[in-house]
Amino acid sequence: MTAAGASERTYPVQISVEGFGDRVASRVADRESQLVLGLDPDPALLWPGAIEGVGSAGDSLAPPAARAALAVAAHCELAIDAVREHCVAVKLQVACFERLGAPGWSALAEVAERARERGLLVLADGKRGDIDVSAAAYAQAFLGETETPFGLVDGLGVDALTLNPLLGVDSLTPLVQCARGRHRGVFVLVRTSNAGAADVQELGLAGGGTVSERLARIVAELGAPGTGAAGLADVGAVVGATAPHLLQTLRDQMPHAVFLLPGVGAQGGRVQDLEPAFAPGPGGGLLAVSRGIVNAHQLTGGPPAVAAEREAARLRALVWKLAS
Repeated sequence: MTAAGASERTYPVQISVEGFGDRVASRVADRESQLVLGLDPDPALLWPGAIEGVGSAGDSLAPPAARAALAVAAHCELAIDAVREHCVAVKLQVACFERLGAPGWSALAEVAERARERGLLVLADGKRGDIDVSAAAYAQAFLGETETPFGLVDGLGVDALTLNPLLGVDSLTPLVQCARGRHRGVFVLVRTSNAGAADVQELGLAGGGTVSERLARIVAELGAPGTGAAGLADVGAVVGATAPHLLQTLRDQMPHAVFLLPGVGAQGGRVQDLEPAFAPGPGGGLLAVSRGIVNAHQLTGGPPAVAAEREAARLRALVWKLAS
């Protein structure tokens, strides 16, 4: 299916795919979409089909965590299948899986694999960040592998991971290096979409500018060596759609970063305010929408998959037109 405005597209389709930025640019161009399906599964609010599947096939004697994890994985797969033709990636909220313990981590790995099989990039929303030793362990867990006396242990193998930068550059470097060596990427929190973001991120600094602007400069510096042929770096930025007044300033600070843009829909952000994100080209921004797609049936009625597909198609066309 071709999104509205595709006939006006001038973005190059044939891109030499090397680093993560080039991979994003290529996927966006091929699919004519910047839409990312956010999956934040709540075991108490799953699509009926997921519950029914576990009820008929699951072991009623299995522990609750195991059965809940099966249902979560089924729910996510149903959502992916409903909207995959409209999306370039999925964003998996790690906490929503981790709360189910070991079965939840298994469900996370399964959903990541199902998304990859359907041609989607996999973004893990874990907001990791710690001293260098711990950062290296996070890198192994999500982006790489771990050496042991018994052989290599593969990590989750996601395409990108969100990072919390407030411990400083040394907490980011091991993750950036691990990602870059595997043609993967990271998204650093710069200006988040939550209501309290301004409490810290918009504070002024003694040397001038704000916390967000300083984080933006860090993103630009870390990403510069990983900027690909498409002009996009492998170090991106999480920039909330709920703060459109900051988009142009942050884009000026980070001309090559891919912006991961949460906050449209349930949090009040609007697609039409996001144009500065796409200054580097259509691949310059990825719109992450979770509840607005997965819970669309709560507003429109009807089968969840049908409502999700309809809303995903609408958002895809809206963003593509804006970015093209």
